[in-house]
Amino acid sequence: MSITVNIAAQTLAFAKNGETKTYAVSTAAKGAGEINGSNKTPRGAHVIRAKIGAGMPAGTVFRGRRPTGEIYTPALGAQNPGRDWILTRILWLGGREPGKNKFGNVDTMRRHIYIHGSPDETKMGTPGSIGCIRMHNADIAELFELVAAGDAVLIRE
Repeated sequence: MSITVNIAAQTLAFAKNGETKTYAVSTAAKGAGEINGSNKTPRGAHVIRAKIGAGMPAGTVFRGRRPTGEIYTPALGAQNPGRDWILTRILWLGGREPGKNKFGNVDTMRRHIYIHGSPDETKMGTPGSIGCIRMHNADIAELFELVAAGDAVLIRE
């Protein structure tokens, strides 16, 4: 089993038992980088630290990894322009490479970098996030069921 995020291609590939499923994603608008506060997507070897949102309805809105009680709609989006929507499911990533994406000012987990759902109108295949890896809601819900905490994730340019 492997998960590879390709920043240049704006894809996430999930491979298991010789089969590969590829999803369109949206990584950071500012590109790749590991420094805290950079709003960039960190590169390198990672692990799924936690899976959040099991059993929640599609479109569930999260803040601080907790459901807010809201379900996203385009009307809610229009009422909150510029809000960074984290929806449906969260795969919270932790770095595995000390000094590159783990510990100190490059710690992926402390930066709260996730693979997460986004409003369905969010354009995938184009960088646009503030560091996380965005997916459409149906895609993150599907991926969430295929992976486990502890699974490896490689993020590459």
